[in-house]
Amino acid sequence: MFKKVCLFTGNANPALAAAIGQNLDTPIGKCRVTRFSDGETFVEIGENVRGVDAFVVQPTSTPTNDHVMELLIMVDALRRASAGSITAVMPYYGYGRQDRKVAGRTPITSKLVADLIQTAGVDRVVSVDLHAGQIQGFFNIPFDHLYAMPVFLEDYLKKKFDSSCVVVSPDAGGVERARAYSKRLNAGLAIIDKRRERANVSEVMHIIGEVEGKECVILDDMIDTAGTLAGAAHALVAAGATKVVACATHGVLSGPAIQRIMEAPLDEVVVSDSVRLSDAARACGKVKQLSLAKLLAEAIKRIHSSDSVSSLFA
Repeated sequence: MFKKVCLFTGNANPALAAAIGQNLDTPIGKCRVTRFSDGETFVEIGENVRGVDAFVVQPTSTPTNDHVMELLIMVDALRRASAGSITAVMPYYGYGRQDRKVAGRTPITSKLVADLIQTAGVDRVVSVDLHAGQIQGFFNIPFDHLYAMPVFLEDYLKKKFDSSCVVVSPDAGGVERARAYSKRLNAGLAIIDKRRERANVSEVMHIIGEVEGKECVILDDMIDTAGTLAGAAHALVAAGATKVVACATHGVLSGPAIQRIMEAPLDEVVVSDSVRLSDAARACGKVKQLSLAKLLAEAIKRIHSSDSVSSLFA
């Protein structure tokens, strides 16, 4: 029996959900997300979803706790309305950085969020560029981990750079990602060695690789306060780089991020629309945004039709 596809979204990133719907030629389902005067979230599904494949597009970005609760409550409402299947489409997985114990008596909040999502009734999760790949293992349901690489390569990097550029990893943890991009661009690779003294504060130590006289592309999974990015840009210019741009899937851009970007020797900062940009970020002339809508729409289409999603993986 043919199952209908329904897309739903909360307040996290309705523009991305609408763009996905346009790519699928499917309107966003009727869903009212409101709050009581004390802050409690209330959700009401405004159409029949019995037996349908429901996809909830909800990145858990800032305010993270509000958007996590919106997701959980929407899923609960859909499950109680007898949806055939429920897929959480989370382009940005909030709490993704808390994927392990970093000290004694600290939580692994990524696992906690995974447990909450499963308990709410999600049958499948789709996310993009997780901060740590092992988060997939926190789930006991199918998890499709997509990569924004095709979007960044085709819509930006291959149009702006050639094999003479250098792809830079801002830390040792991002080397695998940077290497993958450098292979596809047939470009050089450099690594910035840094020591983090405390959360959101980093100190650039030295650069591994040749960047003098080169155009450099800093690759990362996210930009939060932009301290790491700004430090990396200053270090690259000091080492003789002629141009520095940055590409990151998730433009969280919190706190002093925009000020740091404006003051850093960066020509451009390119992020995806996995996270809705703040007014300050949209007004910043250095920040450019690419859309994941086509990639996510294709994943949704394949999940609904039971086709392979693995070919979308970079």
